[in-house]
Amino acid sequence: MPGPALPTGRAKAPSIFQQPRMDISKGLPATKSHSDLHIWIIENLKMVPVPESAYGNFFEEHCYIILHVPQSPKATQGASSDLHYWIGKTADAKAQDAAGTFTQQLREVLGDATVQHREVQGHESDCFHSYFHGGVIYRKGGLASAVNHVETNLYNVRRLLHIRGKKHMSATEVELSWNSFNKDDIFLLDLGKVMIQWNGPRSSISKKARGLSLTCCLQERERGGRAQIGVVDDQVKATDFMEIMEAVLGCRVGNLYAAIPDGSINQLQKANVRLYHVYEKGEDLVIQELATCPLTQDLLHEEDCYILDQGGFRIYMWQGRMSSTQEKKAAFSRALGFIQAKGYPTCTNVEVVNQGAESAAFKQLFRTWSDQPCRNKHLGGGIGKRNQVKLDAGKLRSQPELAARLRLVDDGSGKVEVWCIQDLGRQPVDPKHHGWLFAGNCYLVLYTYQKMGHVQYILYLWQGHQATTHKIKALHNNAEELDLMYHGALVHEHVTMGSEPPHFLTIFQGQLVVFQGSTGYDGKGQPASATRLFHVQGTDSFNTRTMEVPTRASALNSSDIFLLVTARLCYLWFGKGCSGDQREMARTVATVISKKNKETVLEGQEPPHFWEALGGRAPYSSKKSLPEDVSSFQPRLFECSSPVGQLVLTEVVFFSQDDLDKYDIMLLDTWQEIFLWLGEAASEQKKDAVAWGREYLKTHPAGRSQATPIVLVKQGHEPPTFTGWFFTWDPYKWANKQSYEKVMKGSLGAASAISEIIAEVHNFRLSRWSSHGKTGPLALQGSQDSSENGLELGPKGSSSSTSTCTSCARPMINGGLPREQLMHQAAEDLPEGVDPAQKEFYLSDADFRDIFGKSKEEFYSMAKWKQQQEKKQLGFF
Repeated sequence: MPGPALPTGRAKAPSIFQQPRMDISKGLPATKSHSDLHIWIIENLKMVPVPESAYGNFFEEHCYIILHVPQSPKATQGASSDLHYWIGKTADAKAQDAAGTFTQQLREVLGDATVQHREVQGHESDCFHSYFHGGVIYRKGGLASAVNHVETNLYNVRRLLHIRGKKHMSATEVELSWNSFNKDDIFLLDLGKVMIQWNGPRSSISKKARGLSLTCCLQERERGGRAQIGVVDDQVKATDFMEIMEAVLGCRVGNLYAAIPDGSINQLQKANVRLYHVYEKGEDLVIQELATCPLTQDLLHEEDCYILDQGGFRIYMWQGRMSSTQEKKAAFSRALGFIQAKGYPTCTNVEVVNQGAESAAFKQLFRTWSDQPCRNKHLGGGIGKRNQVKLDAGKLRSQPELAARLRLVDDGSGKVEVWCIQDLGRQPVDPKHHGWLFAGNCYLVLYTYQKMGHVQYILYLWQGHQATTHKIKALHNNAEELDLMYHGALVHEHVTMGSEPPHFLTIFQGQLVVFQGSTGYDGKGQPASATRLFHVQGTDSFNTRTMEVPTRASALNSSDIFLLVTARLCYLWFGKGCSGDQREMARTVATVISKKNKETVLEGQEPPHFWEALGGRAPYSSKKSLPEDVSSFQPRLFECSSPVGQLVLTEVVFFSQDDLDKYDIMLLDTWQEIFLWLGEAASEQKKDAVAWGREYLKTHPAGRSQATPIVLVKQGHEPPTFTGWFFTWDPYKWANKQSYEKVMKGSLGAASAISEIIAEVHNFRLSRWSSHGKTGPLALQGSQDSSENGLELGPKGSSSSTSTCTSCARPMINGGLPREQLMHQAAEDLPEGVDPAQKEFYLSDADFRDIFGKSKEEFYSMAKWKQQQEKKQLGFF
């Protein structure tokens, strides 16, 4: 049975990097051949390249275009290329239209093997976030042509960032005020040469660790690693950092509020899938509902276009290869029209896919999917070829990707122990009865093997179809007891009768037999004598199982082999469609099931006694039962969480081992198995991991089998059937990695630099901005040399302005100078002590808001070029 596709991705398209031929006449810029990721900002209705140092920073007033073309095998878990256009929350309509137009032109250059995405700030797809491992930074305002996106080593900074997210982190600039804080999230006060991370009192350890990761990334990216980092975990203990924060923000008044829920979409909503046919009738556009889940691939016709609505969470537009050029160009407009007609939010994500280049997420919305529609008729031959290859234990050990595809950790030659659950306890099964299971029972099968010189364990929890609820509960309880005995080193694999994975079958060398009922074993080591019918399925030792079926003729199938055990002898019935390999395995199994004389019976040549034992002739199936073709499904990795009691999954596209963190619970879906990876510091919710796996299968829009094996894997005990799905795997990766707690015990910043900031807070002469006597916020004044930095009040100016601010406080009226003395005044006409470059600063708070329409805090958080522009317009330049 072919396994799911290894991470080798969607069909490869012609790469624009091999022969970069951007159409300059359309305003499309050239690209760099060595880079996976390219980003452009829409500025003055043109595409302007964003420097790599600024990747991950997005200004809210702009639109961006992002192109991702994987250049390495690791990255080919997705399409050959992904093209996104991103819309800032305050971007104007012209910029949005320009971004859409350029995106369409780029797609024409790239070809149909490109997936297009429409992204809206704060509602981006998981694919989009996967490009920015250091997190996404939303910056207020816009970007002037003459200003760099990110000025490395610039210390003249004062901003507050609200850090949110799970696996995909984002930081949004918010008002520089205690009003922006809450109990549950992480906040970063960035003052240029010092960055203070404030952790909400109810924030989890994983949030704190991820917040620190983003903070360190910003420190490296924007300050060249020279800014000092402070962390406030406990306000009472972190007195130095709190002193800085209060000097900047003022003293906090009142209690903190809880964070507003992020509105994550639960799995049940994502399971609500509907397919619509989109076509033109005369001058009208018709959108006709075709089907609901589970969907099948044959609903899609190559000459048409379709909309797939995933519960309003995401809208897919599928375009057949024979659909018209006009239809393809209208894809986004049709999708947006559909969103409007449905009353969905305008931020709803849109993904446009072309036939033959569908994303992994799109394919998995269908019950079955084949990249080659005609391949099904050849499945049998393909399976036979694979099964004829002798297992090589050495290759399985050295090639984890092969072990993952075959679902085999080794050749089954390790140590095997079996227990049957009886009277809520576990009863050891005699080795001579290993492989004999009963449908009314539950079993624990412990397999011990060697990997890289270390002992490894897999504990299979086998559940019969007829087992009672009490036995199933006892099965799990006994598994936990065994896990404690082995100090948590067991990999737990939950197996349902009839859906045993290949390695489980290999352990018993193809001699697994499942009997009906819950009968025990008699003294002779075999079930009590009776007329029984057994269905033998398989061609070799790692795919053969034998199941007892009802003793009647209707249970037969012309494609398989059946053993009929009577009081006198054992019949081997060979259907007309069975293969030679099937016959050989059946003869082996027959000697295990019965010691009676064997008689071979060919279909159509049955003796009368054969039919009498089955209760008479009856119609039976002659249809070949083909295994599910899963070769077109790619593995997908998700982060699991349950913030409000409902399972929420966040996908990690283009995943690697780096995406597994000790605080995580991750779900890896290989289609044939569901792996739940538990980080060593994962929350108490890890006890719910198996239930999450079952909920994932139950709510999957493709109508997945509930018998799909679920494997519980703990950090540091990963089997090759798990690690093989990752492009590279380092078993020692976590050995020397510092935890958040260890990092906190160490030094994040130089004590001398922090002390310098504290001294400046103590020594700085504070001015008051208003008549209410509130201390104004402090900012770091600066140059690129941190030794020249000082603290100043309000706007960022020269050191001379700092010393004169307080001198002008005496003649101020109601906290400021009269507007007539400042507006449209030449430098020589200004009152003594007023800095000509910062005239607006000397206004009272009331006058400032009246003239500028905003507070001083809001004004000084704007980009410098926008400040200058408004000052020119209002007579303060």
